[in-house]
Amino acid sequence: MPIAREHDLHRRRLSRNVGVGLTLVAFILLVFGLTIAKVQRGGTIEAFDHSFRPGLAERHERGQGQ
Repeated sequence: MPIAREHDLHRRRLSRNVGVGLTLVAFILLVFGLTIAKVQRGGTIEAFDHSFRPGLAERHERGQGQ
């Protein structure tokens, strides 16, 4: 025979789980929105990946000449 009555503890745990879930969804949407904004801004999206890129070398040389 299963227990049919719901205890107050179950309601509190459910509300906490919903709160944590909504917070997680909000964080994911924030990161996604920032990513979309960065991609839509355009330009080159380059990062340090341990390889030589002539475009960065040219920028560095122009900066040294000034």
